[in-house]
Amino acid sequence: MSNLLRQHAEQIFGHELEELDKNDTGKRPANWKLSPQSVVTYLVGGRLKNGFEVSPKYIGNNRLMEIAVATLTTDRGLLLYGLPGTAKSWVSEHLAAAISGDSTMVVQGTAGTSEESIRYGWNYARLLAEGPSERALVETPVMRAMKDGKIARIEELTRIGADVQDTLITILSEKSLPVPELNMEIQAIKGFNIIATANNRDKGVNELSSALKRRFNTVILPVPDLMDKEIDIVKRRVESFEKTMELPAEPPALQEIRRIVTIFRELRSGVTSDGKSKLKSPSGTLSTAEAISVVNNGLAMAAYFGDGQLKAADLAAGIMGAIVKDPVQDKIIWQEYLETVVKPREDWKDIYRACRDLNT
Repeated sequence: MSNLLRQHAEQIFGHELEELDKNDTGKRPANWKLSPQSVVTYLVGGRLKNGFEVSPKYIGNNRLMEIAVATLTTDRGLLLYGLPGTAKSWVSEHLAAAISGDSTMVVQGTAGTSEESIRYGWNYARLLAEGPSERALVETPVMRAMKDGKIARIEELTRIGADVQDTLITILSEKSLPVPELNMEIQAIKGFNIIATANNRDKGVNELSSALKRRFNTVILPVPDLMDKEIDIVKRRVESFEKTMELPAEPPALQEIRRIVTIFRELRSGVTSDGKSKLKSPSGTLSTAEAISVVNNGLAMAAYFGDGQLKAADLAAGIMGAIVKDPVQDKIIWQEYLETVVKPREDWKDIYRACRDLNT
């Protein structure tokens, strides 16, 4: 077991990537570790000819992954767009791992991300001592990806200021990065491309310019359409977390995961699962990622402050924390849901009592 708190995708699933490489008979684009078909198999899972089972990393419409991979074989960047928690970053990391064997060339977008974070920076001590030179350049992940012919990732592109976003236009259209101080440019070699992720729900979102949008092919990742699909996603991610953190707790019962997913889906859609009652939706997104976080937190509670078995009392605080973002409006919506939906359900008495006790 690794001592690393979080391993990269190519480390965790290195054995799968090796098997896919050995069994890959498809044509590989320049500097790709796998063929496009094998990249899709790595993402959606499947059985290889030798019987090896590849686990699914994305559970959803396989066609979306085919479109995403096909985009990266062209000269257009890939923009993964969707609500928070729809696995955009997860898919981005695994695409880079399968294509380049390296998912670490990433720029995390924030309100404070500057042009230097995307283009290049300077080692000012060397710059002052020697003047402008290649040795004084500080390479960004994007510049390294261009030089090595690999995939660069830009996370939360819409969190970056519009003027900084447009730094990508020349890189995407000309496949070059000018360095005017040295009267030179960095030209991308084959295999280079950019995967960006973005959402339109967070505060502080900066819309992409039309010029930048044209240089991306957009793939919208939806919220899982079926409950069983969302339950499967939560189950797999929780199992991975439990293994990594080595929690002294039993794997969560499927029933507990189903109840969390049901609560989130009903409040998210504004209607009960049987379609009989309309509900008010809270201000939060109640995404699949948040459901995973609630179960993970519950497992930690059960492991260290319980008997190791996940119970409703271990989940209650996480559920309330995910739902009640606005302490006034969301709290009213949550209390109403507890009394009108959760309380009448016979097999939900324990979760009703645990959540009610927190509210009092």
